[in-house]
Amino acid sequence: MKKMKKLLKIVLLSSMPLLMFSCYYDEFPEAVGQDDVVIPPGTVVSFADDIAPIFVTYNCTQCHNPSGQNPDLSPGNEYASLTSGYVNPGNSSTSKLYTQLADNGHRNVDAQSIALIKKWIDDGAENN
Repeated sequence: MKKMKKLLKIVLLSSMPLLMFSCYYDEFPEAVGQDDVVIPPGTVVSFADDIAPIFVTYNCTQCHNPSGQNPDLSPGNEYASLTSGYVNPGNSSTSKLYTQLADNGHRNVDAQSIALIKKWIDDGAENN
């Protein structure tokens, strides 16, 4: 019995530091919001390299295709479709593309992608 008590004390004492220091974070990390992502001012956002791949990543063409909902975001058609009523070059706050994604969280597009779309529109929405 004496051995058992001694063993129990040793186990409790040796496990105490593990219990006290096992949690690395004091709280859960906060989700990244669109206001937390900043695209540096000198960054050139390319439609072909930065914006069009977003439509592929989020499978936008599942609904936005020639026989589906407007705008048609299928490869090769997305730029012309967006600039005819969904993007107001130079003004993201009045562009349907940006407001739909930013305000309504459409398709759970991540904050980085929304920031790229905003910068691309605000910089003139060029087909680059």
